[in-house]
Amino acid sequence: MEDLVAVAKLVKTRGLRGELVADILTDFPERFDNLQNVFVVKPNGEISELEIEKFWFQKDRIVIKFVGFDSIEAAENLRDCEVCVAEDEAVELEADEFYDWQLQDCAVETVDGERLGTVKEVLRTGGTEIIVVKGSEKEYLIPFAETICLEVDIENKLIKVDAPEGLLEF
Repeated sequence: MEDLVAVAKLVKTRGLRGELVADILTDFPERFDNLQNVFVVKPNGEISELEIEKFWFQKDRIVIKFVGFDSIEAAENLRDCEVCVAEDEAVELEADEFYDWQLQDCAVETVDGERLGTVKEVLRTGGTEIIVVKGSEKEYLIPFAETICLEVDIENKLIKVDAPEGLLEF
C-alpha cells in the first residue's frame, strides 16, 4: 500500500448521528473541500477506506460524517484514528518547504561530513521549527533554519548542517 499522510485525527464523537470531531493535522484545511475518499488508520495499524458524507469546520477543528456511520456507537469505533490521504495526494509545497514526515529519518551530518544522527521529530515552537536529531550518544536540537540547515536532500534522506559554535555542545 502507498505511504499515507495524516490530515486529521478523530478525537471524539459528536451528536447521535455518527459525526466525529477531529484535530486538523494539515496546514491546508481547505484541502477537505476536494476530499471524498480517505484512509482511516486505527491505532493498531488497521487501514480502511471511507467516504466523507459531509464535513464542516468548528473553531480550530473539523467535524466529519462518514458514509455508513450513522450512530454514535458506529462512530465510536473510529475514535483515535487518523484520517489520511495517499502521499502523492499531499499538497505540493514550494521548493524550500518540507513536510515533517519528509524530514523524519533523514540522516544529519555537518558540512565537514561528521554524522550526528537521524531526525526523529520536528518540534513546532511558534517560531523556527526544531529538528530533534537522535545520535548514538546524545540528542541534538537543531533549528531548521536556512542558515544552519544548508542542504536538505529529501530524495537521499540527508540534511547537511553548519552549526554555530556551541550548538552541538549540549
